[in-house]
Amino acid sequence: MYTIVDYKHLGGLTHEMSVEAPQLAKKAQAGQFLIIRINEEGERVPLTIADSDAEKGTITIVFQAVGRSTDELAQLRTGDQLADVVGPLGRASEIEKYGTVVIVGGGVGIAPIYPIAKSLQAAGNHVISIIGAKNKDLLFWEDKMDSVSDELHIATDDGSVGHKGFVTDILEEVCSKGDVAAVWAVGPMIMMKNCARVTKPFGVKTFVSMNPVMIDGTGMCGGCRIQVGDDTKFACVDGPEFDGHQVDFDLAMKRSAYLKNLEAEGRQFYHDHQCNLGLEHDDRPAKGV
Repeated sequence: MYTIVDYKHLGGLTHEMSVEAPQLAKKAQAGQFLIIRINEEGERVPLTIADSDAEKGTITIVFQAVGRSTDELAQLRTGDQLADVVGPLGRASEIEKYGTVVIVGGGVGIAPIYPIAKSLQAAGNHVISIIGAKNKDLLFWEDKMDSVSDELHIATDDGSVGHKGFVTDILEEVCSKGDVAAVWAVGPMIMMKNCARVTKPFGVKTFVSMNPVMIDGTGMCGGCRIQVGDDTKFACVDGPEFDGHQVDFDLAMKRSAYLKNLEAEGRQFYHDHQCNLGLEHDDRPAKGV
């Protein structure tokens, strides 16, 4: 069993947890992910490793409660345990000294870009980070991102903080100044698609982190297949990072929508079950608080 040692509600549907997983924490690298199961009957949930501490033996995950399993995960608190934590999985980010790099995180994608920015800065790069959300209440980790960035830019759809508009507005402005060697973009698929669209005319190498439906995490089920150029790739073993200029985002988005109805039904069933038991998401206090 894997014990939750810290829990934070980051706002909206977004939650942060640190979990004891000493072996995983020693091996984790930027860009990799893990798969958890809440209990023996639970489904396998892939989540990007948002941070790790080899000395403490912990890993940090950030997730949104958007389905039945993540709703159940969001009910857990410090001291609770997960049945399984498997990882690190996937290929690590291509960390080297590029020069000036731009890191773009949208929504919950802010969490997985943190270890990438941290590793790139440690490698001697000039790191320009751009983070965005719909509004200031949905932003998180501004201080953490600032600590691993030489420049930090913020965008919100409603202009409640930073630039009013999208992260791509700032990305285009930064790229137009030249000298950008590489870009990493993590967030909703439409955001990553638009980031790749912005960088392509400038000829800037662009990495995107794909998050298609994933089951086993070993390449056997084929559920996470995506089209990259002329090749079919599996996000779990060939990625999750790919050349954003080669990814067929339209096909990836169509495939990601296949199970939307079933996901909605599962979440509604879980919500109804909780209500019948007289439980609400915020009724349970955090242990030790």
